[in-house]
Amino acid sequence: MPDSLPLPLLIALLGLPFVAFGLLVGSGNRAGAGWLAVLTTALGFGISLYAFPSLPHTQRWETNWIQFQSLTVPLQFRLDAVGRMMLVVVHGIALLVQLYSISYMHDDARRGRYFAYLQLFIGAMLGIVLAGNLVILYAFWELVGLASLLLIGFWYDRPAAAAAAKKAFLMNRIGDAAFLLGILMTYRHTGSFGFGTAPLPTLAGVCLFMGCVAKSAQFPLLTWLPDAMEGPTPVSALLHAATMVAAGIFLLARIHPMLSSDALLVVALVGTLTTVWGGLSALFQTDIKRVLAFSTVSQLGLMVAAMGTGNVGGALFHLLTHAFFKAGLFLAAGSVIHAVHTQNMREMGGLRKALPHTYLTYLICAAALSGVPLLSGFLSKEAILGGAFSWANNRSGAAQLLPVTLLLSSGLTAVYMARQIRLIFFGPSANSTAAPAGRAVAAPHEPDWLMRGPVWLLTSLSVGFWFSLNPLSVHHSWVAQVVGVLPDEGPVWLAPASVVLVLLGGWLGFRLREPAETSQLAQASQQYGYLDQLYQRIVTGPVLWLASLVNRTDQRVVDGVVNGVGLGTVMVAHLVSFFDRFGVDGLVNGAGKVAIGVGQLTRSVQGGRVQTYIATALAIVVLLLWWIL
Repeated sequence: MPDSLPLPLLIALLGLPFVAFGLLVGSGNRAGAGWLAVLTTALGFGISLYAFPSLPHTQRWETNWIQFQSLTVPLQFRLDAVGRMMLVVVHGIALLVQLYSISYMHDDARRGRYFAYLQLFIGAMLGIVLAGNLVILYAFWELVGLASLLLIGFWYDRPAAAAAAKKAFLMNRIGDAAFLLGILMTYRHTGSFGFGTAPLPTLAGVCLFMGCVAKSAQFPLLTWLPDAMEGPTPVSALLHAATMVAAGIFLLARIHPMLSSDALLVVALVGTLTTVWGGLSALFQTDIKRVLAFSTVSQLGLMVAAMGTGNVGGALFHLLTHAFFKAGLFLAAGSVIHAVHTQNMREMGGLRKALPHTYLTYLICAAALSGVPLLSGFLSKEAILGGAFSWANNRSGAAQLLPVTLLLSSGLTAVYMARQIRLIFFGPSANSTAAPAGRAVAAPHEPDWLMRGPVWLLTSLSVGFWFSLNPLSVHHSWVAQVVGVLPDEGPVWLAPASVVLVLLGGWLGFRLREPAETSQLAQASQQYGYLDQLYQRIVTGPVLWLASLVNRTDQRVVDGVVNGVGLGTVMVAHLVSFFDRFGVDGLVNGAGKVAIGVGQLTRSVQGGRVQTYIATALAIVVLLLWWIL
């Protein structure tokens, strides 16, 4: 068992993805691009497994980087128990996603660039995990944003994908700007960019939290995540289920000691609201990936709420279990899309016989997500809910609303997941159902084992036994060695109530009648609670109006003044030119002509002829006599 990770292995761990990115970005459609990416990630996964056993040990690497007067920013990296867990999760999920992608993206003409972008993303995520201070973390944080832009908009020739990429990038910039402001406020307050242990002023803590709000799709910056489903399905599994959106939760774990009690209350309230909002938005979606996207929003809200209640261990536990079953769900959804060539669940149905492997894996992962006993989601949800009730018991009666809301939201998860399974795998067979556009759905079939294998492995990792010797008790879990102290068990009725809610939600989801497309309930769910329309009215619309006003002002006022000044200048120039030519030049030229005339006259008088002299003398005498007389 290693006591520490040698520096050369750290450099290799962080550098391998960027080297692979450089090799792959210009490789085009080469068949070996995917396998090179898999090999690179497998090497990183091996290094992560090598470092994983030394859980309690914390390593730090530091060297001088920026020194400007009193400002010092060291190049710091840090590896602790949580970081080791994240290294394994990031590499493990990325490895399975890339194996799946070799088959899924087989016919794509730009698959070399696709795998290059995945490697860029993996390298950026590893930088976040290993960052030893806020500045280093922020640098890789922005790189993750760039990689997500490239991957979400990978099919940039599709207008919806290009728009989704821009939307994700811009909405993340809002949170990132506040995050940067929080970093600067942290330095002003502490004189350091390190991860401190003393609470910051509430405003600074909330600004740091805004980075999580954007990256982890929390209210109100959550509408980019469902639109990001326009990217390839394996991208959805990696970025928006298991790793990228989890970066915000990892950030909260790093800065949790720096958050004041008021800031933590804001975190808890935002997380709770997001959990409910995401669940209600998922309820009547018709796109298979959008249901899973809003499920991710809801589960991330659950983790954020746990962080707000001081339950860091429970949040990280759910982050770990959620990574496996949600990545499994997304990859299984990719198998469904691959089979029926549509993402509209109303064009599916009866697929459990045609896709038995996909059906079974989808069912198990959905059950884990819903919190069915013996599966991993049951353990991590109980850790969060138990911690929430313990937190509320130490506060006023109104605080009880928070854990009750979280408990009810877990039942809501079962409702929309049961509805999704009913629409996809039950009901009339897809072979006998015509799509709304009038086309018949092609005969569905299972994908090859290169796609099925990763899904089955992720499904097996959703079983509770892997996380606790007693799959009904979170306090027998080895994960506590990684994530820290787990909260005390909640009320004795909590686990039975949670199971009843899951069963009731599952029954309701199967029995739930589909509302009409025009019903207000369906519209509110499918439109994310009209958040985008609200942004259009209070943000986008006014900004566009202001931009139009500024443009008209520029054209009519600023350009008018500039053009008027230019016209006046031209007119003055013409007047000056006229005066110069006919005034100054006329005077000079006239004087010259007079001088020439006088000279010629004088020269003619002094020509050396006697007759001229006599005539001139006579003329002068006559003039003198005339003047005297």
